[in-house]
Amino acid sequence: MTSPVGDPTSGVPWETGTVAGGFDIADPQLAESVRAGMARVERLLHEAVHSDLDFTTRASLHLVEAGGKRFRPLFTLLAAEFGESDREAVTKSAVILEMVHLATLYHDDVMDEATMRRGASSANARWDNSVAILTGDFLFAQASQLAADLGSDAVRRLARTFEALVTGQMRETVGAGADEDIVAHYLEVIDEKTGSLIATCGRFGAEFSGADGERVEILENIGKIVGTAFQISDDIIDIASPPDESGKTPGTDLREGVRTLPMLYELTAPDPDTRLRELLSGSLTADGDVQEALRRLRESSGLARARRTLDTYAEQASAELTRLPDCPARQALYALVDYVVARTR
Repeated sequence: MTSPVGDPTSGVPWETGTVAGGFDIADPQLAESVRAGMARVERLLHEAVHSDLDFTTRASLHLVEAGGKRFRPLFTLLAAEFGESDREAVTKSAVILEMVHLATLYHDDVMDEATMRRGASSANARWDNSVAILTGDFLFAQASQLAADLGSDAVRRLARTFEALVTGQMRETVGAGADEDIVAHYLEVIDEKTGSLIATCGRFGAEFSGADGERVEILENIGKIVGTAFQISDDIIDIASPPDESGKTPGTDLREGVRTLPMLYELTAPDPDTRLRELLSGSLTADGDVQEALRRLRESSGLARARRTLDTYAEQASAELTRLPDCPARQALYALVDYVVARTR
């Protein structure tokens, strides 16, 4: 039996030998290495969000203790397996990147006017928008402070990642230009908003474990591809997966007016479903309209095309993985790529 891999303090439901209910770490030694690494990450994460102001600490711990997959630290630690994974700098880099991710969630909830996050009240709903924004800012500040311990190159790289995250959000907020391809625009948005941070996970994990330069570049590329693919798989799950399997309420994107990849493919298809196009052109608030749109999307060419695009990203990631040495960490990354696709089926 493989060792349990998971979060020892925040109640994340990691199963023995698996991550997120389907991603296997088959090698017992690797599973133990990742388990130990995640325990170190969790301890430092809890320490790093403490402030002299008790309220700031409580607001910061609100999402830390709500759980989550800890996908970004996990990817960082797997990348670090191509060097010396137990280095202190690896743990710090994993914590930095998770804090950046959490900071963006606080800000996203304000922008989206969300009331729930990870099964609990969002910070903006529990307190107010100002608290949520300031908590996100605090986490960015703490992440930057930790990054300073890793050297100026790490700070510079983190700043470029911040830039990509903000640019992606700005690009999404402004929307595609009149003459711009809306699908290409969307893919660029998720490349910046999701792919850029996981790319930095791959880079930091490999770099701070002492892996050679070529492996650092490969793992950064894999992170960018997998991050973008993960968002596309979320787009598909929001339409295609029953709530008892995905843990999410189908049609959330429709209700929030978010046009995801399957919808954009359908809207730009040469022979779209005219009724579906009509539904997608407005704001969907009535449950009957949401359910009709979901039913039509599940049968649409847009969803089928989004699945093919996801498969293409998975193939790209697998091609990059062939450039790495054959070892348990590479096999785990193959399994991670398979998981990203399989969770949509």
